[in-house]
Amino acid sequence: MTRSVYVTGIDRGDGRQVVELGVMELLTRHVDRVGVFRPLVHDGPDRLFDLLRSRYRLTQSAETVYGMGYDEAAALQAERGTDELVARLVDRFHAVARDYEYVLVLGSDYADTSLPDELSLNARLANEFGASLIPVVGGQGQEAESVRAEARNAYRAFQSLGCDVVAMIVNRVAPELREAVVERLASRLPVPCYALPEDGSLSAPTVAQIVHTLGAEVLLGDDSGLARDARNFVFGGAMLPTFLQALTPGCLVVTPGDRADLVIGALAAHSAGAPPIAGVLLTLDEKPGPDIMALAARLAPGTPVVSVPGGSFPTAAELFAIEGKLNAASPRKAETALGLFERHVDTAELTNRISVARSGRVTPMMFEHELIERSRSGRRRVVLPEGTEERVLRAADVLLRRDVCDLTLLGEEEAIRKRAADLAIDLANAQIIDPQTSELRERFAERYAQLRAHKGVTYELAYDVVADVSYFGTLMVQEGLADGMVSGAVHSTAATIRPAFEIIKTKPNAQIVSSVFFMCLADRVLVYGDCAVNPDPNAEQLADIAIQSATTAAQFGVEPRIAMLSYSTGTSGSGADVDKVRKATEIVRELRPDLLVEGPIQYDAAVDAAVARTKLPGSDVAGKATVLIFPDLNTGNNTYKAVQRSAGAVAVGPVLQGLRKPVNDLSRGALVQDIVNTVAITAIQAQGAQPGAEPTA
Repeated sequence: MTRSVYVTGIDRGDGRQVVELGVMELLTRHVDRVGVFRPLVHDGPDRLFDLLRSRYRLTQSAETVYGMGYDEAAALQAERGTDELVARLVDRFHAVARDYEYVLVLGSDYADTSLPDELSLNARLANEFGASLIPVVGGQGQEAESVRAEARNAYRAFQSLGCDVVAMIVNRVAPELREAVVERLASRLPVPCYALPEDGSLSAPTVAQIVHTLGAEVLLGDDSGLARDARNFVFGGAMLPTFLQALTPGCLVVTPGDRADLVIGALAAHSAGAPPIAGVLLTLDEKPGPDIMALAARLAPGTPVVSVPGGSFPTAAELFAIEGKLNAASPRKAETALGLFERHVDTAELTNRISVARSGRVTPMMFEHELIERSRSGRRRVVLPEGTEERVLRAADVLLRRDVCDLTLLGEEEAIRKRAADLAIDLANAQIIDPQTSELRERFAERYAQLRAHKGVTYELAYDVVADVSYFGTLMVQEGLADGMVSGAVHSTAATIRPAFEIIKTKPNAQIVSSVFFMCLADRVLVYGDCAVNPDPNAEQLADIAIQSATTAAQFGVEPRIAMLSYSTGTSGSGADVDKVRKATEIVRELRPDLLVEGPIQYDAAVDAAVARTKLPGSDVAGKATVLIFPDLNTGNNTYKAVQRSAGAVAVGPVLQGLRKPVNDLSRGALVQDIVNTVAITAIQAQGAQPGAEPTA
């Protein structure tokens, strides 16, 4: 039977899109097929559904999402009565529900409608749908006692109407009142009550929204600049020295277009990072000359400069009426909203309350969600040596907004902050260290010289070596100043892992360092090893790779059933290559009799049950292998890329294994999401890392 949860408010302005997005995130972590249903809809684009469809790769057509328009609903209710309206909406809901495991229902928005008593209508629809109910109460501008009273009244109203209220959420509470609100609600209501604080960045419009609303002309600026939040407005009229003192981080400068001094001054301040601004809005239809615009483009590339025909006063009135909205064009706001939801809602408790049963299948999205959830559960610090690389900074932005882990970025601080300002990325919660000037450099030089003394490394040489970001980051991990490191977006694999070999070294029970890829197929996750490090392992090394890979698989929720791959299955073939795999399989069985392992076995017999019944009947692994060990790097690397490209699999990795502390390498073609996933994996590895013996020279 399809389950459903109904999210509704009691009035306008509660910002419940944050809650709807957060609940969708919970559902997609556990359920493969999630549908969306909005009983009543306004004309025009549905920005939230566009966001959900984009973010969660929904294939549901827009036509099935909506019950009917508000005007149609009001006319039907007036002519035929509420029962007829409800009956039609119930029919349309069930037409959606039959195609999905779980349905998220988005309640009415109380905005510009002519429907009487929307609260009762939402309650009745929830009951008729058989949906659990999560009411959202707006707390903006209210004192703690007022919020408590409103939430209690809302709970009683829905309960009296027969609703299955599973939780109450109060949103947009003043941050300083949040704890008091939670405490008062917990003592008065029988269901979990969560309070989300007001976050100004969610209500701040982006520059792109301002351009669209005002019909502004974009003179300068790229997509990244237009995506910046305008957190404040600074109106320019004063002389430059006074004006510069008024600038605040993320402000939009509004000034007549003939004030070239203020335009250049604001952009120069942004370029220096003191402070980074959202952009410049020129009024009165005045535009600086080409020389000034050319200078502006060189000072702050990508920073928006836009123009409107109106004066500053009418423009100000329009600006203050614009409120930021969650939509597909503002992914950063979505990350901020999810971070807010997940910090202040007990997601495990809420998941249980809305009775979300985990699907038998594990999709790529579900696996990625699981990584984020687990990495957040035991907070660790990850160091990113490539602090000025755009993809790394964008990944850091996601990780910080989602509150996934603590981050340290390495590089020249001024260069990192300037690059972050150009990308409108807030690094306030990240640590930035310049290895060249850090006070840790002397300590690290002494440590590295000690570790490499047998290679003739002196303190003077070590002092130069540890200024390299890869060595510095590795020493941070070794010395316990970070829990793991991720690099490789612009550095080679050798540059990333050589310091780890020299400084961190292998675990006592590991012969070699190896790697795995998590191959996320449409309905399952397989573990491939080794596809990135060891060119031609011998039988003992191959056995070690298999055992390490099984441990890694189990750590990330994949039950290990090991297939030792070859071009031959069972006893059907012979030769040096097959014998190596056969011997490695015997070693695994001897060292780890608790593991399920089969080999030599061909790939098709390992993963296809029908082939397995023919080639290796009765095997506990054949046809259902989850950990696939390739005989050499050539085979493994080509196979993972073939599956990735031809089968549309998501390849997460390489994940290094066998080191005492986690260090992971990135492909130099890594996307932002790849970096986010790898950092999350590194944090999870650090959670499970056991302190090893001190490495010796």
